[in-house]
Amino acid sequence: MIGMNNYLNAYVDRRMKYIIEEWDLSTRNDISDLTGRLSAIEQEIPLLKASGQAASAKLAELENRAKKLKERI
Repeated sequence: MIGMNNYLNAYVDRRMKYIIEEWDLSTRNDISDLTGRLSAIEQEIPLLKASGQAASAKLAELENRAKKLKERI
């Protein structure tokens, strides 16, 4: 049984790269990269929120202008 375990361990070691790809497993590098990307996104949230609010205000202004134009017709 020990021989079989050694054989399987060696097989998995040789094929680990392909196993990770096939099963779409995460590695330590993936996790640390994910942490950095999450931090960057968290920093962008206030900017996106402000941008969304500005877009909403602009849309409301355009809707008011369109309403006034319709009233003239």
